[in-house]
Order: sequence, then structure tokens, then C-alpha cells
Amino acid sequence: MSVPVPPWQQRAARSRAPKQPLSLELIVRTALDLLDAEGLDAVSMRKVAQRLGTGAASLYAHVRNKDELHELMLDLVFGEIEVPRPDPRRWQDQIKAVIRRQVEVLARHPGIAQVVLRTPAPTGPNALGITEAMLAILRSAGLPDRAVAFGVDILALYGTAAALERSAGFGLDEAELGDRMRQVGEYLTQLPAERFPTIVAMLPALMSGDADERFEFGLDLIVRGLAEHASERSG
Repeated sequence: MSVPVPPWQQRAARSRAPKQPLSLELIVRTALDLLDAEGLDAVSMRKVAQRLGTGAASLYAHVRNKDELHELMLDLVFGEIEVPRPDPRRWQDQIKAVIRRQVEVLARHPGIAQVVLRTPAPTGPNALGITEAMLAILRSAGLPDRAVAFGVDILALYGTAAALERSAGFGLDEAELGDRMRQVGEYLTQLPAERFPTIVAMLPALMSGDADERFEFGLDLIVRGLAEHASERSG
């Protein structure tokens, strides 16, 4: 029967264990772990280096600066988005599924959607793969190339904005957000109808629906608009 190793000897053995060789992949994954734990503002070269047990200077051999690190993290996240093979018969369902997945993945890593909005055109391999798939889906429907190009841009922007709102939560938890919206509804009922006649008349509709319903309405609105371009071309 083996004798257990005393705890103090276990600690000593761990301290003598060789470090994992520093690599770009390790740096980016460590940075993403830091983002998931502490948010985007916490992701600096210094803090990532601390997590890796090294100095910030050693990271610069692999990453130019913090902005580049953020973009590399973004592309790693984009790798979590699965895309289908284009099927002209199901193009509307397919493109909606991609955007839903985009929202889900970006919201799972709070703050990463901010990187999308400040990056003019993400060109990492995973980002390009998603762009290629979305373009192919819309093109398979027979849309004109200009409508395809603009449509992908609008859809991606819509998904990013939805993810940012979902992950940020306005700094409130679910219960606090629900309470705030109830307060807003109560306040709107007190508005003078002579000054805000449309708001007062539409109050039930304005306060109806949850975030998912509103997101699906907007997504359907965009895709239906794109479908009009397909029908115009076929006509």
C-alpha cells in the first residue's frame, strides 16, 4: 500500500513542476479566462502575465499590444459559432440561426462584444469563416451581391448590439432590471396625454414583450427585408 505524500511535499513538488511553455494560444486563452472572470477592463498585458507567472515583457514577443490581444480573444470566441452549409430552401432559418448563435456566444463572454464594435473589420480566421458562411447563405437565396454584402453587415451589427445589451444588463441583475422596468411603466402612465398622446395611447404595446420576443421581431424584420431583394431579382 502506497504512503500518501504529505501536503507540504505536494506543494513543493508543484512549485518544482516546469511551467507550460509560453505560446500565443496560451496567452490568448488565459486572457479570455481573465475576461470571463473579471470583465474586459481587467484584461491587460500585465494581468495576463501575472496569471501566467511571467513578466509582461515576455508577452510582447507574441502579442504587439493590448488591442491586438483583445482582437485575438475575439477571434477565439468567434470559433465557438457553428455555421451550416448553405441550403437555398432554408436560407432564412439558417441565417437566423447564425445570428442567434452569435448573440449567445458573445453574451457568454461579457465585454467581448465591445471589441467587435471598435474593430472596423474583424479579419481573424474564425471571423472570416463566419463571414464566408453568411455571405454564402444569403447568396444561395439569389440576392444581389450588394444586398448580400450590406445584409451581412446589418445582421452582424444587430447581433453584436443584442449581445452587448444582454451581457451588460445595464449593470443590474434580472430582478433589479424587472423592478426598474416596472417603475418605468408606472412613470409612463402618469404622463400628460395632451403632451405625449402617442406614448400614452401605445403604452400597453410599448411595455409588452420580453427581450427575446423583441430580438426575434427585429431579426425577422431584417430577414424579411432581405427576402424582398430576392423576390425582386427573380421577378
